[in-house]
Amino acid sequence: MITSKKEDTQAFVWIWLPKETDPVVAGKLTVEGSHLIFNYGKSYLERDNAIPIYDVELPLRPGALPLLNGLNMPSCIRDAAPDAWGRRVLINKKLGLKGARADSAQLDELTYLLESGSDRIGALDFQLSPTEYVARSSVNVTLDELLESAERVEKGVPLTPELDQALHHGSSIGGARPKALIEDHDKKYIAKFSSSSDLYSVVKAEFIAMRLVKLAGLNVAPVSLTQASHKDVLLIERFDRTYTPKGWQRHSMVSALTLLELDELMARYASYEELAEIIRHRFRNASTTLKELFSRIVFNILSGNTDDHARNHAAFWDGEMLSLTPAYDICPQGRSGNEASQAMLISGNNRMSQISSCLDAAHNFLLSREEALAIAQHQKQVIEENWNSVCDEASLNETDRNLFWKRQFLNPYAFETLADDISK
Repeated sequence: MITSKKEDTQAFVWIWLPKETDPVVAGKLTVEGSHLIFNYGKSYLERDNAIPIYDVELPLRPGALPLLNGLNMPSCIRDAAPDAWGRRVLINKKLGLKGARADSAQLDELTYLLESGSDRIGALDFQLSPTEYVARSSVNVTLDELLESAERVEKGVPLTPELDQALHHGSSIGGARPKALIEDHDKKYIAKFSSSSDLYSVVKAEFIAMRLVKLAGLNVAPVSLTQASHKDVLLIERFDRTYTPKGWQRHSMVSALTLLELDELMARYASYEELAEIIRHRFRNASTTLKELFSRIVFNILSGNTDDHARNHAAFWDGEMLSLTPAYDICPQGRSGNEASQAMLISGNNRMSQISSCLDAAHNFLLSREEALAIAQHQKQVIEENWNSVCDEASLNETDRNLFWKRQFLNPYAFETLADDISK
């Protein structure tokens, strides 16, 4: 592993408290061997409006807070670190490595936290100073710049570094989907770009899935499609930001991986059954939330999204209770055969991508088998009735329509072993 500079052995954690537009320092992260240990600052603990970053891991109390078993840093802090794409960008930026060399390289977690952009997911940021907050270079490009990027390139006008990375260097860095952050008046977006290495229209597949799941009545992040520099771009509206006349409010979030007290190395043990148990005890509107989560599992199966890992589910945290965020990253995955499995266990040791798996688990979500079956039937009907119109909306070509239909979307394997006949 490649470590950060010798003097960077600590970082100060800044937080946007609920309804606030400016951050305050919450505490300090310190390197102790291979671990990152957090403790709250005295001034933060004395605040009337202080909330725990996440009370299961980091309750509001003085002193170094012990890590949960098996973790080398607080998972609720790891949630604020860059994703796979962001890590590759940083490795490219700091080490000059691309492609497979970048995939195999690693920086330490403190470097990822301190070097990545300040407009990260959730309500945290990381600084070397406990008294002065300085946002690292604006990582947001404007929507106008995104849409005018082709003309700018033709005229030789430089793009912002992040947009240049996303538009032109995604395939050289490799791996996760190229992306950038976009700001447009009172909205912020995550922009995902098509890549020259795509074997099919990945961006359009995600757009179609996100539009169909919305039509099925689920709570989902709004999406739209555009083009920049002759590339398809998916714009996903950020739900962790709220614009006010005084500035942007940020909303605290924790991933399902954090809720389940796991890290990436233990992610294969993540279970919807256990997540449902947490929802029953720690979430607002538990019964409604359980039905929503169950419906998302069903839709993942019907749309061929097998990348439903525990960082692709999240909850808002207000300091007292949790609430499920809108759905995001519902992206149908390519498959060579019919058989498939979900990234998270559905119940017990079963993760097979079949509606019967969901029906067998329905009781964990306080649903009867009949209620669960009705959800699956409704979603199947919505997909069938809106398939052509949503594909038209995406300007999806006939080749990709034939590739997606009955492979990712409504693959026959989803209905195998199903006694109740909804497959016809």
